[in-house]
Amino acid sequence: MRQRVRKQKRAGGKKTARTTRARKSDPVLARVRGAERRQVGHVKLQVGRPGAARVKRMIYPPGFHWAKDMKAAVGTDLCMHAHVGFLVRGEIHIEYQDGCVVEFKAPQVVAIEPGHDGWVVGRESVVMIEFDFERDTISRTGMPDSHRH
Repeated sequence: MRQRVRKQKRAGGKKTARTTRARKSDPVLARVRGAERRQVGHVKLQVGRPGAARVKRMIYPPGFHWAKDMKAAVGTDLCMHAHVGFLVRGEIHIEYQDGCVVEFKAPQVVAIEPGHDGWVVGRESVVMIEFDFERDTISRTGMPDSHRH
């Protein structure tokens, strides 16, 4: 990445060199052409519909926690959606009702069974590309309908 150096005055009038990153648009966060945009429980979504599937780019902000940010909106104690996709950026922590813990750190393929809570780890947003078939995701992807060991 290109860098530029700016001179900045410090106390006492001396100038020092400070390196800053040149600002360029990030293609991971750029607007997805042809996708529907919306926000649900602090999660920014862009959804495209190729055929019967949905391809979603989901951006979870730092501090996001499903139980705090989504539980009331969804009306269930745990997330009952299956997630299949690719974690592009960040780290997520998943906990199932049986106490099983799974952590994903980008770059990584992700498969999360229904019946989980989850949150963003650290101060970086999580960016995930998810593939689903709405209510048919479990059967169409071959995912189990709940977490199993």
